[in-house]
Amino acid sequence: MKYNTNIQDFKIRFAEKDDVALILKFIKELADYEKLLAQVVATENVLYESLFIKKEAEVIIGEYEGEEIGFALFFQNFSTFIGKSGLYLEDLYIKLEVRGKGLGKEMLSFLAKLAKDRDCKRFEWWCLDWNKSSINFYKSIGAKPMKNWTVYRLSGDNLDNLAKNNK
Repeated sequence: MKYNTNIQDFKIRFAEKDDVALILKFIKELADYEKLLAQVVATENVLYESLFIKKEAEVIIGEYEGEEIGFALFFQNFSTFIGKSGLYLEDLYIKLEVRGKGLGKEMLSFLAKLAKDRDCKRFEWWCLDWNKSSINFYKSIGAKPMKNWTVYRLSGDNLDNLAKNNK
């Protein structure tokens, strides 16, 4: 099913199993834009299992003038303080040649409505500090940067080492 938007010839749909190669292509294009392409280790098989078997996340695809031009990957998280779930946007990507037309805003609007429909109380995402155009855009729609919070991550050997402590 394709959902109409406020922009002529722009539709949004939920990804299907046949979209795995497209999703990986968009992930790599986003990573290249963020100068992080070398960090992409996802494969079509991993994405297929994660998205369509385990259902660990969801993806929407944006189609402009009949062409797939971007994606958003998201999942629900949970706030212990609120006692309700939220929607977490992991990645949003729009092809460079169609940026500036409001397509990304339409995708965010779609996800905001989805969050409300699912009774989520928050809609959150991260943004790289150097990405000033995105930061300015997010502020323009009323998003607020979180003050006094720093993201911590365990991965690789550090994750393995901590996990070994629990026998």
